[in-house]
Amino acid sequence: CKTSERKSRGGKAEARSRGVAKEKTLECGQIVWGLAFSAWPAAEAGETDPACTVGLPCLILATGLNDGQIKVWEVQTGHLLFSLLGHQDVVRDLSFAPNGSLILVSASRDKTLRIWDLSRDGRQVQVLSGHVQWVYCCSISPDCSMLCSAAGEKSALLWSMRSYTLIRRLEGHQSSVVSCDFSPDSALLVTASYDACVIMWDPYTGEQLRTLRHVPLHSAVDYSSEVHTSSLRSVCFSPEGLYLATVADDRLLRIWALELRSPVAFAPMTNGLCCMYFPHGGFIATGTRDGHVQFWTAPRVLSSLKHLCRKALRTFLTTYQVLALPIPRKLKEFLTYRTF
Repeated sequence: CKTSERKSRGGKAEARSRGVAKEKTLECGQIVWGLAFSAWPAAEAGETDPACTVGLPCLILATGLNDGQIKVWEVQTGHLLFSLLGHQDVVRDLSFAPNGSLILVSASRDKTLRIWDLSRDGRQVQVLSGHVQWVYCCSISPDCSMLCSAAGEKSALLWSMRSYTLIRRLEGHQSSVVSCDFSPDSALLVTASYDACVIMWDPYTGEQLRTLRHVPLHSAVDYSSEVHTSSLRSVCFSPEGLYLATVADDRLLRIWALELRSPVAFAPMTNGLCCMYFPHGGFIATGTRDGHVQFWTAPRVLSSLKHLCRKALRTFLTTYQVLALPIPRKLKEFLTYRTF
């Protein structure tokens, strides 16, 4: 692999004087299937750090490749930090632990997930086996206690990020589960499936809380397609945890409010495969089969004081801890998302 840079016409001096940003390309030598960013902490004085100079944190990017390798890069310089070997097939998805621990989870077509610790020279910590089909998606809860994985199966698997053992199998879909995401407070988990449904779960109890069914809109559907018109491809939570975005094969991006069972907004799109909210809200990025990324305006909402309090509490309280509190039943139902 190598790094190449391109600048605007006029050379280095002109680029510097005008503040023109350079385009950087990381030459991985393989098809790139998965990407994940993380911050690498600044090196302390006297330390030798493979990524960052003393006192300056930096951004790293993990790339999942067609040959099963994972290559980790320092973004600013394009320096290759690690080549992680172990997977026997395409690395389909990657996820860094949100707490900055430099723990990386990879999901592969070899039907396994692997845990890597970049703070220990990229050591492989664990191999998680349990899927019988290709693993498409992996998501780590914001509190870093749980990992969800989705494969070409009717169930999703929930793992402990502390012991790296299987917690439970989430069963309820009628077709392959292909996408999953945790809410910002880790209190909810959503899974999307080819059965045209999104299921919202309590990850602590395994209870199904809500099912969102995708009904095709006739004006947006091309019935000449052989693909099931509502097969889901991707689901993600908004940063404040009040909305979901979904991409389906019926050529629609949908936005759902948690308290409703029908979408609050639609946008027409073609060949959609994935979606992601901007970290601060207000925009959604979608990726397509034809190589495009599109950006969409999403509803901005001012969270109610009730929701902010619930979100703050659920950041450090599990469902079982909430249920054990000496508070009224209706308040417990609200805090555990049984009511909105």
